[in-house]
Amino acid sequence: MKITVHAVGRMKTGPERELADRYFERFAKSGPAVGLEFAGIVEVPESRGQSADERRHEEAQKLQAQLQAGSVLILLDERGKSLSSEELAARIGQLRDGGRKALVVAIGGADGHDKSLRDQADLVLSFGALTWPHQLVRVMLGEQLYRIATILAGHPYHRS
Repeated sequence: MKITVHAVGRMKTGPERELADRYFERFAKSGPAVGLEFAGIVEVPESRGQSADERRHEEAQKLQAQLQAGSVLILLDERGKSLSSEELAARIGQLRDGGRKALVVAIGGADGHDKSLRDQADLVLSFGALTWPHQLVRVMLGEQLYRIATILAGHPYHRS
């Protein structure tokens, strides 16, 4: 299953980018052994719409235009479900084993995701109720994708 990260906004050079890149590289190397291929990060510019609703709608249209038919969509959103790493690994493993070929994990803009995307998503996932800077969300997502690959590979998990 190919996994793509869709992110609103650009990641600037700096320590956060270096750390995110490190985890995405680890995932890219470990994922194929368990049937997960990292297809990269698609960055789209933040909308310049006048209102939050306009910005969310425009950013949702950009994501919709890039979604392939049959892709699984996971949105990162503070209103989403809070899952453990093992639960998320199990869900992604089930999708892979069920024959799903593509998964998109989307990081929204500063105003969040449009309701139409939340309604369409296969999973709305939260990294907690706190507000996180987008740069750190990328780091945490990269780390979780790497962790999912190691869990699915059967590596000992420190919480088990």
